Amino acid sequence: MSEPHPEASPASRHHLGGGRSIGFVILSVSDTHTEEDDVSGHLAVELISHAGHKKVHYDLVANSVADVREKLDPYLGEIPVEAVVTVGGTGVSSRDLTVNALEAMGGKVLPGFGELYRSLSFAEVGPLALLSRATLFLVRGKPVFALPGSERAVRTALDKLILPSVQHLVEELER
Repeated sequence: MSEPHPEASPASRHHLGGGRSIGFVILSVSDTHTEEDDVSGHLAVELISHAGHKKVHYDLVANSVADVREKLDPYLGEIPVEAVVTVGGTGVSSRDLTVNALEAMGGKVLPGFGELYRSLSFAEVGPLALLSRATLFLVRGKPVFALPGSERAVRTALDKLILPSVQHLVEELER
C-alpha cells in the first residue's frame, strides 16, 4: 500500500486510508499507441498493482467521445470496479477528448484534484502544466481520474495524489 503523505499528522493519516485493495480499471486513450507500446498505461497498471490494488480491466481505446463512453460505461456497472484511471486525451488539441467523454457521461468534477495535479506538474515542467485538463470526475458513484498520457504525469498523479487517497475516497462514496 502507498504510504500516507509524509506531512500528514498521525491523527489525520487514517483519513487517507490504507489496507483495503481497490479494484481499478485502467483505460488508455490514444490514436497513436497500441497495447504493446502503451508505456504509460502499463506504468499505471504497475503502480496500482505494486500499491496492493487490483487491476480489474486494462484497455486501450481510440481518442473519441463515443469510444471512451462505450468502453467505460459497462465497467462502471461492475461490482469489483471501484475506481478508474484514464491515461491520455486530457490536452488541449482537438483530438484530446477524454474529458469531454467523461463530461458527456454526466461526470461531477472534483476540482481539487486537477488543481493539485497542475501545481505538482508546474514544479516539474513549468508553465506548460496549465495545458493539462487532468481532472477527477465522479461518474455513476465511482471516481474516474483523467490523467495526461506521459509517463511523468502518470507517475506524479498516482504516487502523489491517487494512491495515497483513493481508499478514503471510495469509502466516502460508499456511505
